[in-house]
Amino acid sequence: MAGPRRDTRGIVDAPGLFTRVRFRRHEPAPALRPYLEHYWLIDWDLTEPYVSHVVPHPSVNVVFQRHPGLPAYGEVAGVGLELSAHRLEGAGRVCGVQFRPGGFRPFAPRFPVSHWTGLRVPLAAAFPGVADDAAARVLDGGSDAERVAALDTFLLARGPEPSRAADRATELVGRVRADRGVRRVAAFAAAEGMSVRSMQRLFAAYVGVSPKWVVLRYRIHEALERAATGAGTDWAALAADLGYSDQAHLVRDFTATVGVPPSAYAR
Repeated sequence: MAGPRRDTRGIVDAPGLFTRVRFRRHEPAPALRPYLEHYWLIDWDLTEPYVSHVVPHPSVNVVFQRHPGLPAYGEVAGVGLELSAHRLEGAGRVCGVQFRPGGFRPFAPRFPVSHWTGLRVPLAAAFPGVADDAAARVLDGGSDAERVAALDTFLLARGPEPSRAADRATELVGRVRADRGVRRVAAFAAAEGMSVRSMQRLFAAYVGVSPKWVVLRYRIHEALERAATGAGTDWAALAADLGYSDQAHLVRDFTATVGVPPSAYAR
């Protein structure tokens, strides 16, 4: 891993968000990098409320938050199935952990990752015995380095427990993300020497969503990023490039996920 990725895939109106908050990503400790995408840190001090929107990745996140008038708290956010909205106001801070697909269960092996899908639950639901001040220990760090160190300490105290199945799930999702030629789950499973059913079981246990869902979500992430570049995108060509049978299918999926058609989003 050369460092945290720099793309904005999944963030709706990333320029609008970045003009209002300090957003940055950091690498975890070396022992954690096979399991984590990165840490993400956000600080804000707003005169007017702002609602950010995210098209979630097929990843579990652990999120430590402090909002005006509320105590610091932490939660586990399973893979989100729909567009998520986050209201920011006043002055606040978030320190998040984005796990690689397949990377969360080695830290919380009691349940399949599908158990957490679509849920946001307190830390203790996944990490029994977690200290009441765990969130404050992370959020009170005055510098990024202090917060990253606190996140490393929190996770290293909870594993991970190495798992060949988890590693395999991470590998498969990585191929879907990197290779636009992966379009049909049946063909992908056959190429990997697996049955469709065995791949579905692996994804449910270690990713939290189905292989088909992952393929479709990465298509929408790429379309979202292309749309953000402006209104000159050839949507028919992009639909074909992403494996859609026609432009209408891409427009339908994009609209259902983001809330507006791609051409309107680009404008």
